[in-house]
Amino acid sequence: MYGMNGKDGKLRGPGRIRFRIVTRAALIRLGLLAIVLAGVLRMMVRMPGKSHDGPLAPLTASETALREQLCRDVVRLAGEIGERNVWRYEALCAAGAFVERSLTEAGYQCRSQVYEVEAQDCANIDVEIPGTSKPEEIVVIGAHYDSVRWCPAANDNGTGVAAMLALARAFAGSKPERTLRFVAFVNEEPPWFLTKNMGSLVYAKACKARGERVVAMLSLETIGYYTDAPGSQQYPFPFSLFYPSTGNFVGFIGNVRSRRLVRRAVKAFRAHAAFPSEGAAVPGFIPGVGWSDHWSFWQQGWPAAMVTDTAPYRYPHYHAPSDTPEKVDYDRFARVVTGLRAVVAELAGVGKAD
Repeated sequence: MYGMNGKDGKLRGPGRIRFRIVTRAALIRLGLLAIVLAGVLRMMVRMPGKSHDGPLAPLTASETALREQLCRDVVRLAGEIGERNVWRYEALCAAGAFVERSLTEAGYQCRSQVYEVEAQDCANIDVEIPGTSKPEEIVVIGAHYDSVRWCPAANDNGTGVAAMLALARAFAGSKPERTLRFVAFVNEEPPWFLTKNMGSLVYAKACKARGERVVAMLSLETIGYYTDAPGSQQYPFPFSLFYPSTGNFVGFIGNVRSRRLVRRAVKAFRAHAAFPSEGAAVPGFIPGVGWSDHWSFWQQGWPAAMVTDTAPYRYPHYHAPSDTPEKVDYDRFARVVTGLRAVVAELAGVGKAD
């Protein structure tokens, strides 16, 4: 019959025409869908301001002093204390004691939230600067001080803790509009990650139970490794279409609900730091987007973002015994922390970071 398949199995006449029309329409729809998705993704990664491009200026005197302090703190955590977790409990306690002593010396009164894991007492440690005009609005700056097993954890997360301590020192004695907290979390690493024993989840749940309102949370996570080597930066698909392939920038990453926070942080960083930066507010299920303590605050419905050098997407020593202090780029690390002072000042409502 005319229009049916011929003996060779090929479409004939009107059948062939209809097939072409349907196929073409399907391709058009797929093309339009791809355009829409690309537009949505571009909106998620578009950030205010412009990332620094070009040579970095010499370190200032204050940045040089900050670099030395950051180096001392990372060496203390990863070079002297080393692997720190419930299986290396004495080391975990030593790391916690170091954090508490550092914050006390900066003029704070530390608080500990103790809970039991594997028959061991584990503690989140925090300090607080009460807000002046908006004390009910809380800004949390946090980093986890534990390590994955068999890893000295200089970058993951000695750098995050060192940065948190540096920022706490910088804002000691300030008068923020919003309440400002600096927190050292325990048990972020596997097997506690994304479980009820994850320190930041224990902390965030307690905040929620007290009826507190966290308006912004930044997780400082693996922020000390930078390289100018071509092709050094990797991404989950399709972000390679939008971001540079050289791992010389710091990233601000949040979920879609935290988009305003991410954009605000990136804007403040770019306005005050001559250092490459990128930002993204994308679905939290994308690999890597929720891989730190900010995830715990998402679970309470609060805006939270991670500041990171992108960890396994760049750092070759991620979760390895070779994650040692000399792998950290302290010059660029100091530049990042200097820029983060402006971010914290903006979020907390401090007129000028010290």
